Amino acid sequence: MRLNTSTWLLVFMLLATFWVAEAQPAAPARIGWISNDRGGNSPMFDAFRDGMRELGYVEGRNVIIEPHWGEGSNERLERLAVELVRSSPQVIVTQGGPATYPVVHAGATMPIVFGFSGDPVEGKLVESFARPGRNLTGVSLLSLELVGKRMELLKEVIPALKRVAILANPQHPGEQGELHASKSAAKQLGLALEYFQLPVTAKLDDTLPAVAKSRSGAIVVFPDAYMMRLSERIAEFAVKNRTPAISGWASFADDGNLMTYGPNLRDSYKRLAYYVDRILNGTKPTALPVELPMKIELVINLRAAKQLGLTISQSVLYRADRVIK
Repeated sequence: MRLNTSTWLLVFMLLATFWVAEAQPAAPARIGWISNDRGGNSPMFDAFRDGMRELGYVEGRNVIIEPHWGEGSNERLERLAVELVRSSPQVIVTQGGPATYPVVHAGATMPIVFGFSGDPVEGKLVESFARPGRNLTGVSLLSLELVGKRMELLKEVIPALKRVAILANPQHPGEQGELHASKSAAKQLGLALEYFQLPVTAKLDDTLPAVAKSRSGAIVVFPDAYMMRLSERIAEFAVKNRTPAISGWASFADDGNLMTYGPNLRDSYKRLAYYVDRILNGTKPTALPVELPMKIELVINLRAAKQLGLTISQSVLYRADRVIK
């Protein structure tokens, strides 16, 4: 059968349309990032972007990452969360509980990948670590076995230690688990504990005098975003009262405190890129188990040790991943 000119023209036009469609690159994936940090200097955001780059994503070409910064204001963060959810990105990445909950409360139905300092099960974000069960998954920075290790490090650095003060935010999911683990570790090490709650509505200046009166020989600070914002003031108190402090995030030592033992936050936030990549390639969040930190680090601040009148043994220093001199 011979085709007339009109038919050939129609065939050509259909083929041309197909070729043009095939040649058009896919639209870049849109990722929303939300944090209560201040933009411009966010190691966690930079780590996530590095992770995306290592997985082959190029910003502006096959991915667009849109950051939203709360600038330390919960009201601003809640407003940004509503705007972000309405803009319908393919995935939302949240830094910490202060950013995760506003996105959930804004009614997000798209996948949410979190970096969460607490227990996401206790915090009612997921049904279980192995089977998240909802549209959320990610990395939990909570690792209860590290609580006892921090106690051991304090006892090793201060052999005569008898009493430890715990500073914690009672509103932080996982706080009760950390407290239970602390009590178990303290009992094994022969240490007495004094527990001081510091909810976000309280003032640190109202709590620290009570810590001083407890005559504790050291302070353990349960790590979360709120407590880390107080780390410089805790360091000042620690030096003034010769009471060394330890926590779980490296920034605590960077801000002038003696030691930290806990997850490498940069590594953990870089890991979130793996989740985003899997989701963009069709995996449901509920099929991606929540992970615990993959890399643990010990950071020691020798400047703080000198101010506190402490000598850190070589056996402890050799185990440090980083020493601040």
